Amino acid sequence: MFDYYEILSYICSINFNKKMFVRAKKRKNGTQAIQIVNNIRQGNKIRQKVIKHVGTAHNEEELKILLAAAHQIKEEFLFAQHPVLFTAEQLKQSEIKSSSKSTLPVDLKHIREKQRIITGFHHIFGDLYRQIGFDKVFSCYRVSGKVIEQLVLGRIAAPLSKLATVEYISRHFGFTFKPEQVYRAMDKINEEKIEKIKNITFNYTRSLFEQEITIVFYDCTTLYFESFTDDELRNFGFSKDYKHNQVQVILALAVTREGLPLGYDLFAGNIFEGHTMKKMVETLKEKFDKSRFVMVMDAAMLSKENIEYLQKENIGFIVGARLKNLPEEIKEKILDKSAYTMHTQKEKKKGKEKSYQVGYLRTSYGGDLDLIVSYHEKRAEKDAADRQKNIERLQERWKKTRNIQSFIGNRGYKRYLKVEGESRLEIDTEKIEKDAQWDGLHGVITNLKDVEVEAILSQYRGLWQVEESFRIHKHELSVRPVFHWTPRRIKAHIAIVYMAFSLMRYLQHKLQQAGHPISIAKAKESLMNVQASVLSDTRNGKHYALPSHMDKNAKEIYRIFNKKYNLTPYELII
Repeated sequence: MFDYYEILSYICSINFNKKMFVRAKKRKNGTQAIQIVNNIRQGNKIRQKVIKHVGTAHNEEELKILLAAAHQIKEEFLFAQHPVLFTAEQLKQSEIKSSSKSTLPVDLKHIREKQRIITGFHHIFGDLYRQIGFDKVFSCYRVSGKVIEQLVLGRIAAPLSKLATVEYISRHFGFTFKPEQVYRAMDKINEEKIEKIKNITFNYTRSLFEQEITIVFYDCTTLYFESFTDDELRNFGFSKDYKHNQVQVILALAVTREGLPLGYDLFAGNIFEGHTMKKMVETLKEKFDKSRFVMVMDAAMLSKENIEYLQKENIGFIVGARLKNLPEEIKEKILDKSAYTMHTQKEKKKGKEKSYQVGYLRTSYGGDLDLIVSYHEKRAEKDAADRQKNIERLQERWKKTRNIQSFIGNRGYKRYLKVEGESRLEIDTEKIEKDAQWDGLHGVITNLKDVEVEAILSQYRGLWQVEESFRIHKHELSVRPVFHWTPRRIKAHIAIVYMAFSLMRYLQHKLQQAGHPISIAKAKESLMNVQASVLSDTRNGKHYALPSHMDKNAKEIYRIFNKKYNLTPYELII
């Protein structure tokens, strides 16, 4: 059965066929007529023609059922308009069968293109999907297993709603399945399967390195929903997407220094992200067995409870520090630049060389912990410039509105403003001078006593890999907003996105290792353009495949993955 809200979101977001749509037309007696409608142009006017009357809904329950049926019928109409002849896999199998034929007796005047299939994704991402072992997780489901694989590849190619993905996969990959098969397949992704997915990615990541993984980068982000209704998983909380009025979940992610996946967890949206760490550490301890590893985390994970837990479990850690919240005696030390070990660092930009002062201070934080504060003159210049820019923005805003109340507050850059008299706004130079003392400073707390300062700071800077991973999830894979409404479907959606993310990271890693470090976006674009046209001979009904041209990146990817690509046309023998 369809999820009612998923159907409604699909109605609102569908854009691949704007001529045909489903509507619920209210009648005077309170009932609703569910219809499939097509827009038809007549001269300069657009007329709506009812293709099919699906039924009449007398209540909400009937409305859900009829909407689901209408969308299924609509999908069948669309598939009938764009019939699928062959899939990417069938083209591959047919190429092998046809390899012995040296000539193709065809007359180009009788050749017509019937279909165009993207083959690059299945040649590379599809093989990688099976190499990792994702296919084995769902091998017991003949149809659903295939659907899940296509959803993962479709998520990489074009992150759309699940129902829009059905049309996309049919049109571009050649795999046809009905919308209800998508949700049936998603329901197969239960807790047991999700754990298998996590274990497979962890083990595959581990297999890529000769030495044991010793550094784990961990962070959290929030994923919001187009909804205002909470449940046991979706809830209101602090939103990193600034969607504070919408429910959310928290996604926690652990990766290697190369950005390869080690695991993920999903938490209710109202849980403080600092409380998510313990579960991930427990999981990693079990998977690493007795091997030691170091957790690298930002300041959101800094708490007395977390530090005590990590020390008790003998886990090394590097965690960001909130310098301005430290005790006064430590802050005095930090602000005394004479206590820093300083040196000059030279940087070249646009042919010009510039020198910067950089340094660090390492001091005891109590017990077995150290506080390391780094200073960089370039970072200090940026901090000062950012502050000045924001103050100027506030002043510009003040020129446009005289509502003093909107400027009063102690958060953000508003704290640099003060009200003089009844209607004059002034810059509080004293507060700016106090804040300027912290420009260029950044601190971490660690229990790694025997590790050099530069090595610790270098490891902490590697946190960008987690941030980059979240960027891939949110932008390239469009993991949010989430349009699923039950915990089961939400977890399945995240699992699909995680598999897609893993494939992208493994592809990127292999290219880097082979000396061809291109971006995921470029690799994806090149593979999207590796296609084959399905041609039909109007005289005898025979079908042929005409492979497309490959750009230099696609050729390099195929070479690195040891894949052959035949540019010679061949007859399709299925």
